[in-house]
Amino acid sequence: MDSQTINQQLIHTFYTAFAQKDYTTMQQCYADNAVFNDEVFVNLNSAQVKAMWEMLCTRGKDLKLVHSGVSATESGANAYWEAAYTFTSTKRKVVNCIHAQFEIENGKIVRHTDRFNFYAWAKQAFGAVGVLLGLTSYFKNKVRKGAGESLKAFMESRK
Repeated sequence: MDSQTINQQLIHTFYTAFAQKDYTTMQQCYADNAVFNDEVFVNLNSAQVKAMWEMLCTRGKDLKLVHSGVSATESGANAYWEAAYTFTSTKRKVVNCIHAQFEIENGKIVRHTDRFNFYAWAKQAFGAVGVLLGLTSYFKNKVRKGAGESLKAFMESRK
């Protein structure tokens, strides 16, 4: 099998596991030197990104996920995915549309970058506060800080 096909299968495995809240399989898709970035979580190392997926899968009781548009090259892949869930902090329903980009080496994800419209997400997750403040760097930084603290506390609880 060529590396393009292997990379495409890796991404399908990753998102199929995510849809089933199988964070262990998701974690196995990452290399030990992996880096993850999105609009909320920035520069997570391998241990942090693995813990992030565990946290999101175990807390996302009503999480529904679909993925599509997986395309792969010899060294990476791209995909589109949508997550529908209740945002834990505010108990508000969110549908987040995400474009993912992956760099893959030796059958493992080494760089994963998710891009989504932070303002559209903030309006859903935070209601009026998101509408009013969602475009400000202050609010984005506050959300990032809170998410980082939540991840750190989750990781500490697992020790």
